[in-house]
Amino acid sequence: MHAPETGTHGFKDGAIDFTAGSLAYGVCQNFVAKTIENKKDATEITLLGNATAGFLAAFFSSFTLCPTELIKCKLQALHEMKQSKQISPYQLTKQILRNEGIRGMFRGLTPTFAREMPGYFFFFGGYEATREFLAKPGQSKDEIGPLKTMVAGAVGGASLWTAIFPADVIKSRVQIQGLSDSMFKVGMDIAKKDGVLALYNGLTPTICRTIPATAVLFVIYEYTKKFMNQYL
Repeated sequence: MHAPETGTHGFKDGAIDFTAGSLAYGVCQNFVAKTIENKKDATEITLLGNATAGFLAAFFSSFTLCPTELIKCKLQALHEMKQSKQISPYQLTKQILRNEGIRGMFRGLTPTFAREMPGYFFFFGGYEATREFLAKPGQSKDEIGPLKTMVAGAVGGASLWTAIFPADVIKSRVQIQGLSDSMFKVGMDIAKKDGVLALYNGLTPTICRTIPATAVLFVIYEYTKKFMNQYL
């Protein structure tokens, strides 16, 4: 789940990713509740169960996220190189399929797993832990209100990127340069050439973008869920 970027288009892309991830998360919550924790439904699972559901949800969402992020990363790289010939996402997709086949669309899938799965663990785990922390004694975390839900969403987003930013840097390098080396080797190469801090280059602005975006998205998510449970 990449951080929603500034601007309407970036926020829309982030919201789509968030929606897909949240749907997978809901399914995995039920799976964890019934098969791992022996609970009647998802509302009864533990904090670790919620984080585990996020971890499992990321496995499935990575298959849809990887090709779209591959195209996005390559287009950004072409733009930064100021390539004179404009190429559309559709044309780039055709080019990759023609040269590399369907496997080419999933270049960087392993780094995507390595980023998304622990990322979702901390994302939903941090969110649920903060909701529990902010709930008053005897109060359900579902009743903490929109402001505290926004705080929990902000903590979840910050937790995600703090935990997985190096994996995101490595994933982007693999996808942009078409590398076939292991994540470990690519990471070591970056650290040797540019220093360890290069793996965290851009973390602060990413978190600054993420905090308001995930705060709003989680409020929308919770109140949409309540509406659907009540009226559908």
